[in-house]
Amino acid sequence: MIKVGVIGLGNMGVHHARNYFNLENAQLICVCDLNKNLADDLSKKFNCKAYYDYKLMLEQENIDAVSIVVPTSKHKEVSLYCMEKGIDVLIEKPIAASVEDAMEMINKAKERGVILQVGHIERFNPAIKKLKEIVESGKLGEIISIIARRVGAVPVQVRDANVIIDLAVHDIDIINYLYGMYPNSVSGNMGKAIVERREDYAEIFLKYGKKSGFIQVNWITPVKIRNLTVTGSQGYAELNYITQELVVYQSNFTLQNVDEFGNHIQFGVPDKTIVGIEVQEPLKLELLSFIDCVKLRQRPLVDGNQGMLTLQIALGVIDSNKESL
Repeated sequence: MIKVGVIGLGNMGVHHARNYFNLENAQLICVCDLNKNLADDLSKKFNCKAYYDYKLMLEQENIDAVSIVVPTSKHKEVSLYCMEKGIDVLIEKPIAASVEDAMEMINKAKERGVILQVGHIERFNPAIKKLKEIVESGKLGEIISIIARRVGAVPVQVRDANVIIDLAVHDIDIINYLYGMYPNSVSGNMGKAIVERREDYAEIFLKYGKKSGFIQVNWITPVKIRNLTVTGSQGYAELNYITQELVVYQSNFTLQNVDEFGNHIQFGVPDKTIVGIEVQEPLKLELLSFIDCVKLRQRPLVDGNQGMLTLQIALGVIDSNKESL
């Protein structure tokens, strides 16, 4: 049984605690938050100890692993302290506030021989897992374009990150994952429409040689949308992150010689397949994977290096936008 704790009990931290409490192969030992009432309430609900200082928690409790769900600006400080104690760490995305901080965290994990997993939760979405299988099978042909849209209202719990760092990192990671490579160039547009001090909308363009990725993110759309589309030479797929629905359209076309100028492509009705997906909570699957890595000493699906590269791309988008102003 892997003994775990949770540091930070905001919107996501609560769900980390809930899932650990319900996992058969994990035991939730303690939770920690500066908000004493919140920590006390959750400790009663999940039958564990409450702390208001994570350093005190680690001194008094013998735990194997911890979820760090604090503001991004505190990721380095908290994770370094935990890893120095020899504790395996799952840290919510993004890995850190800067590439330099991320490198320091990665080096500490290597030095101490601990696991550092970054919480890019969409990697564990069952629909994404199935889509990855379809892409790799060649059913869609050569993938040439991936488009993601992640929009909705301003999240009250996010106070130290802009929309690119908070939202776009999800889809940057997923597009890299589906292509199996990192972009050779990035660019983007961003601005402030409602939120005064942070960018709340952005459009991002990623180039992977002749392939491309496009991401739209914002905190200004009054409805929550989380979708992704993949276009290939032999088909097209539409995915809904929220409902975990996945639809595949298989191209049906023939090439006809028309004249000396070349071929004419005649499209027929595509074959539509609604892919069967067993709907599961991605966070639960992510934590199950983390616990397995802790137990078996395996490399996480999203390790520190991948988390750092995703952050680097996101920061590159921000830098490219500033250069164009």
